Amino acid sequence: MQHQFNKLYSKRVIIAIAAVLILSSNSFAQQKKTFIIKANQPAATIQPTMWGVFFEDINLGADGGIYAELIKNRSFEFFKPLMGWRVDQKPFVEGAVTVQNRQGANLPNPRFLRVQLNNAAKGNLSMTNEGFRGMGIKKDLRYDFSVMYRTAGNIKLHVELLNAKNQVIGNSVVDATATGDAWKKLAKSFQSTDTAQKGQCRIWFEGTGTIDLDMISLFPEDTWKKRPGGMRADMIQMLADMKPGFIRFPGGCIVEGFDLSNRYQWKKTIGPIEERQLIMNRWNIEFPHRSAPDYFQTFGLGFFEYFQLCDDIGAEALPILNCGMACQFNSAELVPLDQLDPYIQDALDLIEFANGDVTTTWGKKRAEMGHAAPFNLKFLGVGNENWGPQYIERLKIFQKAIKEKYPNIKIVASSGTGPDGDRFELLNTELRKMNTDLIDEHYYRSPEWFFSSVRRYDNYPRTGSKVFAGEYASHVDKTNGAQRNTWLAAISEAAFMTGLERNADVVSMASYAPLFSHIDGWQWAPDMIWVDNLRSYGSPTYYVQKLFSLNKGSKVVPLTLNNDVVAGQDSLYASSVIDAATNELVIKIVNASNKEQATVLSVEGVKKLVAQGKLTVLQGSSLTVVNSFDQPTQVSPKESTIAIKTKKIDYTAAPYSFSVLRIKLQ
Repeated sequence: MQHQFNKLYSKRVIIAIAAVLILSSNSFAQQKKTFIIKANQPAATIQPTMWGVFFEDINLGADGGIYAELIKNRSFEFFKPLMGWRVDQKPFVEGAVTVQNRQGANLPNPRFLRVQLNNAAKGNLSMTNEGFRGMGIKKDLRYDFSVMYRTAGNIKLHVELLNAKNQVIGNSVVDATATGDAWKKLAKSFQSTDTAQKGQCRIWFEGTGTIDLDMISLFPEDTWKKRPGGMRADMIQMLADMKPGFIRFPGGCIVEGFDLSNRYQWKKTIGPIEERQLIMNRWNIEFPHRSAPDYFQTFGLGFFEYFQLCDDIGAEALPILNCGMACQFNSAELVPLDQLDPYIQDALDLIEFANGDVTTTWGKKRAEMGHAAPFNLKFLGVGNENWGPQYIERLKIFQKAIKEKYPNIKIVASSGTGPDGDRFELLNTELRKMNTDLIDEHYYRSPEWFFSSVRRYDNYPRTGSKVFAGEYASHVDKTNGAQRNTWLAAISEAAFMTGLERNADVVSMASYAPLFSHIDGWQWAPDMIWVDNLRSYGSPTYYVQKLFSLNKGSKVVPLTLNNDVVAGQDSLYASSVIDAATNELVIKIVNASNKEQATVLSVEGVKKLVAQGKLTVLQGSSLTVVNSFDQPTQVSPKESTIAIKTKKIDYTAAPYSFSVLRIKLQ
């Protein structure tokens, strides 16, 4: 994620941008524009990874997001050990509930809760968990409760789901029988009786004695692929529907950490859940105006689960690892070069974890987690938004070690925080000298920048390092939260993406950022997909990204207007590709003006076109329109057919629209 974004460009007014888009003479606007498409001249190959997604644990993206756990602070490891929990006692007994710390015995998860009971019954002592901005509870759905415990007595745990009015909408009783000094896992499933947008989970105790509790957990049955302890299905389905070419994970700034102690360490995110060491999410403290003191990473969603998700939806995995540099905007902490070996070994071990045979150390660990077959990792990112000569000198060491052992792994390297300036120029120059496989460019800019940068890659080198447009989003001014995801932002991104597609021999991968945002827990906006505890919807940007991904094609073919690429003439932008798998010509047209635009699509180099094509149009009624929970598809694709009589197709692009035409070739 790009820091201090608001300092990097001056504010612009939407009306002024709209005026620029529609500035043209009325007579020219009404003339038919003839697009020449040379379907028999395939040029750049479009990589299967061209359009992907970037996941970062920001905006409650993981805990409270795609990781379906409903209990917040389930192992009492937050800075405030009882954050998220409310303990109620009648009468109050000092010391009845205490946080214990087993230092040295179980370092990844040292704390647990000790509850001392004396003939406890309903109303005497209870613990209520608030969830992540509440718990989304669905009527008639099964919920799976579990807890690690130990006790010398026999105690009953009454587990209840509550709605916003504190009414019970699901309950069960768990018998905690004597275990002595050993820890035991208890599990019980039960159904809810009603729906709650902001529910809670209460546990009250019955009996006498002492009971220790840890890893208190509650999951809905309807996780992705019904995996116990899995991911939230509706959110993952939205990704699967996009058919992304890759998933970049786990960030983003959380890779760097506020300092090196806070960095992401993949080895601490695999293995048994109770042995994964929680850390503070750096978005906990990043923005004072959007502070989130309860934002931590439990790593129930770890590197194994990320790889598994990529496997599930047919996307390449693109993990990003720390390169020995913490966030340069925050601590700027560095690992001395002579102490970099453990970081490099982590990279080599990750490749073995993903691709190694089950006889290797880390391949065996993968197999023990349930995936004996290799994940076939092809890409590895070294560093996130790092910059300066200190990054280059560390990257060189990483690149040498990785290429010597795994020459086929493609390395993704940072070009800093923005698309221009001295910082970018230094990195871009040095990375190309190193022949780094992919250079990760980031741009969070205004809609005006995206419209004006459609030709950005037209004059880039066609050989050597390729570009990964790893983080980008169009940011409109004078809006906040989900209101930033306007049609203006999305249509400017669509225009820019035609330039990426047209230059597929330069740009091999691209992903919008951020991906997910919880409406009650966001730090950064705009975002592609917005969620609350029960619902999710795609912004206009989501549908732009989805249409490009589903209509990727295999080869770019020339599309010109007056012998020039279509890159803003009269607010029109266009690109075209051949889909070899279906033998179709795919044409993408963005009309960013407020007028209809009459065009002729003249297809050359083919004998004949099939008489009927498929047309998909994404259109906003105005530049400021947004989607919402109440109107989730206000801007969404509309499909129809288009009659084709000759190789010259009359097509009128609607105002403020993005059109995709698929035409069968003969």
